[in-house]
Order: sequence, then C-alpha cells, then structure tokens
Amino acid sequence: MDAVIHNAGVWSGPAVMPVNIIAPYLLTALLRGPRRLVYLSSDSHFGGQPRLDGVDWRGESAGSYSDSKLYVTALAAAVARLRPGVLSNAVDPGWVPTKMGGPGAPDDLELGHRTQEWLAASDEPQALTTGGYWYHGERTQPHRAVHDEAFQDRLLQTLAEETGLDL
Repeated sequence: MDAVIHNAGVWSGPAVMPVNIIAPYLLTALLRGPRRLVYLSSDSHFGGQPRLDGVDWRGESAGSYSDSKLYVTALAAAVARLRPGVLSNAVDPGWVPTKMGGPGAPDDLELGHRTQEWLAASDEPQALTTGGYWYHGERTQPHRAVHDEAFQDRLLQTLAEETGLDL
C-alpha cells in the first residue's frame, strides 16, 4: 500500500469523535507500510480546543467537530514527527458541495480533492514534504497547538489508552 487518505468525516452527533479521530488513529496504528498518509482536516480546526479531559471518545454523546479536526490535524503532525519514513499531512478541502457540505457550499469541489490526490501520488518536491497543513495546493499555518509536541504526545497517549493500541 502506497498511500492512505483518511477521508471519512461526520459533522455532528455522537459519531464525531469515533469517526473523525478514533478511526484514523486506529488505521494508522494498525496499518504498516503506507509511505504516505493524508488526513482530512477543516478550517474549523481553528475553533478547536487543545484540551483532552472530558472528551467522549466512544460516542455516547455529541462531540465537537472543531475539536475532532484539531485532533486529527495534530495526529498528522505527530505521525510526521514519529515516523520519519512516512509522509504525513493534513488537508483542508474547503467547504465544498458534498452531502456533508450541502449544495450551497461556496468552495470548488474540484479543488477540494486535488490536494489530497497530489499529496498521495505526486513526486513533485513539495508533495514529498511531511507535517504540513494544506489548502488548495498551498501549505498554510494550522492552529498553534498542532505542532505543540507536548499536546501531540498527550493526544497520542489518550488515544492509546482509549483504543488499547499504541501508535
């Protein structure tokens, strides 16, 4: 397997944390060998809070979409740091007209998937970088907590405790 694009996402309800962060974490922990990992984030991650206490990881109550996207973006950065042989990046596809985004979403559906594909398959030098947060082909700055190694480590420890699997 050359690449995995972690594309599943839920906007609201009790499945937010299990789908948006637990599933990508589990797949990352269980799959050995992908040279490239692309995690779907959102500009909503900027509204996320880098706190882990009191989060319902199992989906018994509604979770915060913004928090889940902050967590998955930090997961991508942590994987980039801890697995130097793997290219790991997060992508904000934009608010695109999908079933989740709705027909009135203002962003371009074509641009929404191109960056993911490019990071997964291109041999261009920029696509061969790791630890980035991307929007429409441009590497941009994520939430300040994303590259906070202490936050990354706490997140990974919490996810390991919740799932029984270490990264």
